[in-house]
Amino acid sequence: MGELPRLPHLPELPGRGAGADMIGRAGALLVEYPIEVQPSGWRVARRPGRDLTRARGFLAWDLDALEEQAAGYEGPLKIQLAGPWTMAAAVELRGGEKLVADSGAVDDLCESMVEGLGAHLADVRGRLPGARILVQVDEPGLPAVLTGSVPTASGYGRLRAVDRTVVEERLRALFAAVTDAGGYPVAHCCAARVPVDLLRRSGARAISLDATRLTRESDEAIGTAVEAGVGLLLGVAPTEDVELSAAADTVDPVRELWNRIGFDPELATRDVVVTPTCGLAGASPRHARAALGLCREAARVLRDEPQRR
Repeated sequence: MGELPRLPHLPELPGRGAGADMIGRAGALLVEYPIEVQPSGWRVARRPGRDLTRARGFLAWDLDALEEQAAGYEGPLKIQLAGPWTMAAAVELRGGEKLVADSGAVDDLCESMVEGLGAHLADVRGRLPGARILVQVDEPGLPAVLTGSVPTASGYGRLRAVDRTVVEERLRALFAAVTDAGGYPVAHCCAARVPVDLLRRSGARAISLDATRLTRESDEAIGTAVEAGVGLLLGVAPTEDVELSAAADTVDPVRELWNRIGFDPELATRDVVVTPTCGLAGASPRHARAALGLCREAARVLRDEPQRR
């Protein structure tokens, strides 16, 4: 509420330990699909245990804090969760293989996530009835799922790529559930070679990308998305503790992208939200505040100087 008063959000703070991380937070929302922590990571469990209890406790504490700080707030509010394909590539089956290897288990996961996210949206809306809720679905693992790059349990092989039609179908169901519940679906992927066309076709109303990793290979898909009315959240501010550049230099990747696509630079001030390149969980509090401040200043620069002077 302090650093981003025009787009406050329910934060994830994984430094608190297992259950506060991206996978644990999403696991806390699942319905009748318990997971637990093993030495190798999160794994499907037979019944809910202390790991899931801790994850749900973190979520409840954060929701209470948000409700207290944002009481009476009216405007956009962002919540987020790990998407189904990132979860499927990270969570293990009880036998040790990644969940993405079992199509039936993936189906159950997706159905559980749709139901759990609906309940979560209702909870947030009940606490902050004036908020317009943006649901950011984090899918950093999506490119690996599509290209068959998810490692096997042994680490020596790679699991077979999932058919793009199946991936799109499951994402479309999740995004449709968000829309039906009155939310605004946003897809986030900070990896290289983001499948922008797939996310657009799946129903994402906005797509969040690391602008510093974009290449000409993505230009056509991004241009098509913008023409279709899809918003862009473009990451430009570094997430690690490094010296920050001037705001005018920070937005250069956005200007360059717009120039390559051939769009009117003025459109960037309407269609683009300036963000950090990815999450700030690994940054110090000092750098996190500075990075968010840089994003605000860079957005003002982009508005006033959409083209480099």
